[in-house]
Formats: sequence, C-alpha cells, structure tokens
Amino acid sequence: MKAVTIRGIDKEMTRRLKTLSAKQGKSVNQITVDIIRESLGLVKEKKFTREYDDLDDLFGRWSDAEFTEISTKMAKERQIDQELWQ
Repeated sequence: MKAVTIRGIDKEMTRRLKTLSAKQGKSVNQITVDIIRESLGLVKEKKFTREYDDLDDLFGRWSDAEFTEISTKMAKERQIDQELWQ
C-alpha cells in the first residue's frame, strides 16, 4: 500500500479529525482513509443487513443498581431453609 502525504491540513481540520477519531475509536489515519474512500464512492455495502428478533439486544442492559437488586434477591432465594430439610 502506498503512503500519501496530504498538505494544507489546517488546525481546524486537524481538530475535527481528532474529535471524529476519538468518537469512533479509530486512528486519525483510518478516519482520513474512510473519508477519502467514501468521497470516491469506494465504500462497500454490508452484505448482511438482516436484523434478528432474538433476545441479544437485552444483554448488558442492567444498570449497577439493577444488578445489585437482582443479585440480592437471587442470593436470598438460594438460601436453604434448614427447617424444611430436617
């Protein structure tokens, strides 16, 4: 892959590239390549766009408070009542 030097990048462009890269969790280089690829019409469309109707979207949705509440209730339910087992 070839390296290309881009001249004329001012402070505002640099700031926006850095902000965008931080938001997307990508490097400034990757953001720049993505922008160029998109502007040239070279973006590949996703082949798999099917949305599933399973329960995956529910995972990881508990807040810390909800997790604590549910864990406490489960711990109480798991306690053995000694009088019932004698």
